[in-house]
Amino acid sequence: MKPEQAEIIAIQALGHIAGDDELLYAFLDITGLPPDQLRARASEPEILGGVLDFLLMDEKRLLSFCEAADLPPELPGVARKLLPGGEEVHWT
Repeated sequence: MKPEQAEIIAIQALGHIAGDDELLYAFLDITGLPPDQLRARASEPEILGGVLDFLLMDEKRLLSFCEAADLPPELPGVARKLLPGGEEVHWT
């Protein structure tokens, strides 16, 4: 997967979140972003990484998105690794 594909998956995830008021309010609450800032920054890779983090925090959210987007459940995790902040840290 390329970073551009990861961004597409994250944009799909953001659309899924935005389509559900409960999810959207939870996302805004966790991130601290006001709605106007989310709209203005929605295409930034850092924001998109946060979108995938939000889904990956909860299996029910993740599976709901994957079912709606017809994606395998492991794909958002793979995509997250390609966006800023998703890199694996090796401490040794």
